[in-house]
Amino acid sequence: MDEEIIIIDSNTRNEKIKNFFIKNKKNLLIIISIIILVFIGYFVFDEIQKKNKIKLSNQYNSLVTDYSKEKKLKVVDKLTYIIKKLDKTYSPLALYFIIDNDLIENKEDLNNLFDILIDKSHLDKEIKNLIVYKKALYNSDFVSENKLLSILSPIINSESIWKSHALYLMGEYFYSNNEKEKAKEFFNQILMLSNSNIEIKLESQKRLNRDLSE
Repeated sequence: MDEEIIIIDSNTRNEKIKNFFIKNKKNLLIIISIIILVFIGYFVFDEIQKKNKIKLSNQYNSLVTDYSKEKKLKVVDKLTYIIKKLDKTYSPLALYFIIDNDLIENKEDLNNLFDILIDKSHLDKEIKNLIVYKKALYNSDFVSENKLLSILSPIINSESIWKSHALYLMGEYFYSNNEKEKAKEFFNQILMLSNSNIEIKLESQKRLNRDLSE
């Protein structure tokens, strides 16, 4: 008797499952199709991303290898294009190449390129902090104290590996402007940091001992 009940229950359950699939056949097919399309879309997107990466790589390498002053304007346009693609590797490299070779004289134009990578990209945090530092370094000769501090504040108010560099830049900024007390404040902060760059720390100590020991 018990075995018959078990067999009946099993048959009933199987019938319910069968009816469920028959009743929801259309919806299940749609769901399965969507899942398949999502997987296909993911792999297609990934393949496109890889091809775009290779294309940017080839463009960048060609530009820096064949660069000459006669091609300056054309190179700047193409490097700017690479920057605006917001690639994690080649967009920062394109900006660094522009900076290192003084390819853009207009300060506003160059600052706009800095801001594209700082504000719009999804770069690793420390890569973005490096770009912030480079922007501050570039602007340090002609902006006000408040403006320079504003640029560097995301680094100074963090535990970034670039924090000691940012503090050192501010220390040198104040020292060059003969504001020795402010300079000492920033150099001393570097000495107290646990993750200060060793060379930066040594240079800060030298500056304090040699020029700010009064």
